[in-house]
Amino acid sequence: MRIFKIFTALSLLICVGCGKKASPEVISVTKSELVAALEKGDIQLLDVRRPEEYDQGHIGDAVNVNVLDSVGFKKGVASLDKEKPIYIYCQAGKRSKKASEKLKAMGFLTIYDYSDGYGSWENEN
Repeated sequence: MRIFKIFTALSLLICVGCGKKASPEVISVTKSELVAALEKGDIQLLDVRRPEEYDQGHIGDAVNVNVLDSVGFKKGVASLDKEKPIYIYCQAGKRSKKASEKLKAMGFLTIYDYSDGYGSWENEN
């Protein structure tokens, strides 16, 4: 009986993490880190500002999906790969933080947030 109890306890300890998905993470990136990712190519880059802001200028081949439009945001990111890292930015960091939380809730695993935003990008270029 004692061996059975020990075996049961060990089985429970081993399986504590069974069935759990990796928890999503949001990683802050600097301009130089974003530039390096862009130079490597083939990244998912998401501009979460309003369309009129995007039309006035954006980073690289960023896809524009307005985080303030809840329905449009869900539809806009539905075709993106949740397993592949995604880089996001807004104008100054507030909306990208909000978008990060939404993306985490939707199951995106690795989110890179350029929280300095397009305003900083534009001023330095």
